[in-house]
Amino acid sequence: MSPHLSPLDRSHRELGAKMIGFGGWEMPLQYPSGTLVEHRTCRSGAVAFDVSHLGTVRVSGPEAFDLLQRTLTNDLGKIAPGRAQYTHLLDPADASVVDDIIVWWVDADEFHVMPNASNTERAVAAFAGTSDTVEDITAARAVVAVQGPEARRWLSDVVPAARTVPRFGVEKFKWKGATCLVAGTGYTGEDGVEVAVPAAIATAFWEAVLDAGILPAGLGARDTLRLEAGLPLHGHELGPGITPLQAGLGWVVAWHKGDFRGRAPLEEERRRGVDRELRGLTVDGRQPPRAGYTVLVGDEMVGEVTSGNFSPTLGHGIALAFLHPHAREGHDVVIDARGQPLPAKVAPLPFVSKKR
Repeated sequence: MSPHLSPLDRSHRELGAKMIGFGGWEMPLQYPSGTLVEHRTCRSGAVAFDVSHLGTVRVSGPEAFDLLQRTLTNDLGKIAPGRAQYTHLLDPADASVVDDIIVWWVDADEFHVMPNASNTERAVAAFAGTSDTVEDITAARAVVAVQGPEARRWLSDVVPAARTVPRFGVEKFKWKGATCLVAGTGYTGEDGVEVAVPAAIATAFWEAVLDAGILPAGLGARDTLRLEAGLPLHGHELGPGITPLQAGLGWVVAWHKGDFRGRAPLEEERRRGVDRELRGLTVDGRQPPRAGYTVLVGDEMVGEVTSGNFSPTLGHGIALAFLHPHAREGHDVVIDARGQPLPAKVAPLPFVSKKR
């Protein structure tokens, strides 16, 4: 099967981007500027990521709210139209995180559910069989994430609402006569926005963003940024066999709202306690821990690295790992880096924190 292509695919190739397969899509890994420059520019200025590989499932109609309430873990009653919310879709059998999702509440009876690249069909299936309208509109739009401390200011000449939309707010705006959406969301630990525009005007919008002085950035920088921010990646810190409680994301579970998909097995895990927890690890040198490396205390295996890399901001290796609950912050451990012992310390998350 041929990979999906973003509406901006031609633009990326013309800019000299290195393209890779990701979640069934071909997306830019990095541009000629390189991942380190893209990462550091996001920390100091602003960059633009094409995140059109994320799905968009429009759920609408008078029963849309109730459908999402009984399907997803968080409580939409805590927000309102014009707001966004982070939530989980669970496996009903074992409460594994099928996907972590952002919901944009666009209008009273309209929600844009945004799953990860490879999980759009699963999200559609989870919402099927109701009287509500459930429509995959991924191919009809592009999504551009503009992130960094200067993101809102630099983008405001193109999207004036970018300056004022609240964090986790959602607003409509017009661009070239088309209705678009801007949300105060992102995946870098920096301030910024994500903008959804119709596919027909995506190239013109992307060019306007770059003309505003914003550097294009690829998935390589997006990954090192989210790792420094301690944010989970589906397929690494979330996925089969991993529950919200193990991932330290119990705050996305609204126990007070009534039944939801996967509630019963998750309640059972809450009652008995988790047998592993997601933690941060730091190493002194530049060597990056890698996913799959085991974590030891003495001769005892206490966990496994799920994501690791060199931190451009901190100048040393960092990692996320699932560890036995007795491995607490400040404890010394050893990472088995293919037979080479790599001393590490259990560290608080996030590794890099930004005040907003």
